[in-house]
Amino acid sequence: MGGERKAAVAAARRRELGAFLRARRERTSPAEVGLPGSARRRTPGLRREELAVLAGVSTTWYAYLEQGRDVRPSDQVLAAIADTLRLAGDERAHLRALADGAAGRQHAVTREAPPPSPVETVAPEVAAVLALVAPAPAYVTGATTDVLVWNDPAAELFPGLALRRDTERPNLARWVFLDPDARHVLVDWEAVAQSVLARLRTNAGRHPGDERFARLAEELRAGSVEADAWWPRYDIATHRTGTKRVRHPSRGELTLGHAAFTVADAPEQVLVVYSRN
Repeated sequence: MGGERKAAVAAARRRELGAFLRARRERTSPAEVGLPGSARRRTPGLRREELAVLAGVSTTWYAYLEQGRDVRPSDQVLAAIADTLRLAGDERAHLRALADGAAGRQHAVTREAPPPSPVETVAPEVAAVLALVAPAPAYVTGATTDVLVWNDPAAELFPGLALRRDTERPNLARWVFLDPDARHVLVDWEAVAQSVLARLRTNAGRHPGDERFARLAEELRAGSVEADAWWPRYDIATHRTGTKRVRHPSRGELTLGHAAFTVADAPEQVLVVYSRN
């Protein structure tokens, strides 16, 4: 990577770090950190100077951090900021990954991958697993929530997602937010939609400046009032096991367990397998 390219990437990562911190600061109320509230407050959440005092740093230095300036917080300062903002485990990992990326380091906890290829592909050995787990529905998603491969039971369970009428590659976030059928298939649509968008937002933060994420976010926000409202919140999420309620086209409402497995050689690809509870 050339010097100019490295500088541009570092600048984009610093801006992303600032955006994350600003979003979290604006969501942290004074009461949460033991400060008195005021009806005359114009700033949502904490003011910069309040957070700086609580974290033990200067207001000017913290302002530079949010503005994307080339300042490099130590581990102790990052921990103090995370404590002040009441960040959870995934959020702390994301903060550390952004800070390390801005400083040109890679943080092992996040298992950051190189920028994904414009057209993601799945290794044949991974794709073969979908046939092995059938009749359990299964699919593999990529960094931008493209559905890269799926088996027939998954196509039956999510017909509007997998069996598209156009030639566009299926995309989980696009289907959830822009296809009206998703609101019928997903019994708890809002919870699922927030989780999908949070995972997309997390990946987008790890690839600042990647036009694929920017284009998809713009499309989602233009077509969904929920996506437009939730995207600036910068929620963080990773794939986890859990349950999901769906309306099957022939078997009615089902409660399914699901497990997610990260592909070892492509850590932003995730194999998701569903099972009947």
